[in-house]
Amino acid sequence: MVINLPMSSLPGAETRNFIGGRLVGAANGATFENVNPATEEVIGVCADGTKEDMIAAIAAARRAFDETRWSVDHAFRSKCLTQLAEALGAAKDELRDIVVAEAGSPLLLAYAVQCDGYIDAMPYWADLARSYEYEKPMRDISFMGTPQARLLRREATGVVGAITPWNFPLYLNLCKLGPALAAGNTIVLKPAPDTPWCATTLGRIIAEKTEIPAGVVNVVASADHRVGELLSTDPRVDLVTFTGSTATGRRVMECAAATVKKVFLELGGKSANIVLEDANFDEVIAGVGTMCAHAGQGCALTTRLLLPRSRYEEGVRLAKAAFEQIPYGDPLDMSHLMGPLVSRKQRERVLGYIERGKKDGARLVTGGGVPKHLPRGFYVEPTIFADVDPGSAIPGGNLRSRAGDHPLRQ
Repeated sequence: MVINLPMSSLPGAETRNFIGGRLVGAANGATFENVNPATEEVIGVCADGTKEDMIAAIAAARRAFDETRWSVDHAFRSKCLTQLAEALGAAKDELRDIVVAEAGSPLLLAYAVQCDGYIDAMPYWADLARSYEYEKPMRDISFMGTPQARLLRREATGVVGAITPWNFPLYLNLCKLGPALAAGNTIVLKPAPDTPWCATTLGRIIAEKTEIPAGVVNVVASADHRVGELLSTDPRVDLVTFTGSTATGRRVMECAAATVKKVFLELGGKSANIVLEDANFDEVIAGVGTMCAHAGQGCALTTRLLLPRSRYEEGVRLAKAAFEQIPYGDPLDMSHLMGPLVSRKQRERVLGYIERGKKDGARLVTGGGVPKHLPRGFYVEPTIFADVDPGSAIPGGNLRSRAGDHPLRQ
């Protein structure tokens, strides 16, 4: 049975989940709204998956791994992944539109990283599925007088539960799908509710454009975070891969421990840009504005600037000048490096941290509020705090200088 949901405002976006080879609505028929963070407008809905839906997806992934030849037929996997790579390449424009619309990513980044970059890398996984050395003879040995022939055999892990965030949604969905499928695993993908279409649309592409067997890939979008937690507790799932906040990562480990699952975590942090005394400050600090790419919503962005005391004020002055020249606003404008935060909740969280930083005695150098020229959308000005005490409520950093701190979880 295929359940039809209302169409999105983007023709290429899929609003249904993908479970056991079928595009379906939620078991209870529920949906949740998808909001464009640049306009605050509802651009459509998505199936609001339930625990029942997640249990069905896990069961489908388990059957596909245990009862089909997906995990051992390397040539077939390579063929299917080649089909997927070609289909993703053909759908680049649609996928780029989705990333910009639901994540608020600047179009510039959608071309460079969010969409095109990893899609172009997908043929690598198709090739690796076929060419990887799954078996390797080892040197024979003698054990207690008996000759022993040895063979190293690499096999797929099994069912992978993948939980992805909203900051680089399509990129991270594919980062988890590519290697997991190439190795012969089956997968259940649970995307962040802020960016569901970057996952559900992959389900439709797989259903319509590839021969990937039913149940090998399942996508369950849900506004309820407890639905994703089932991936960590269900004994039929062999590995959980999670990208997101440290607090949630701890919870994933805690839940996975009961069934001794393998766990792969990429957790948020506050990366530091450390500038030494003999550095060319004009050259180095002129580039610190890149930490505001995608409104600072990235775990690899160097959102702390650590300066030598001897050149501290010089560095603060140069960083202020760099931040005040950052082009930001409408993500569809190719000149903009910075767009909105992903949601009203995240904007309120950032503004809250800015106020706490002020109360803790940090010096607000520039920014710190909602831009007057952008009355709609979840925007915050490019912001610098200096003289941040290590005990401040502003997260991260244990040295006194810090710039451009957007304290977002990944």
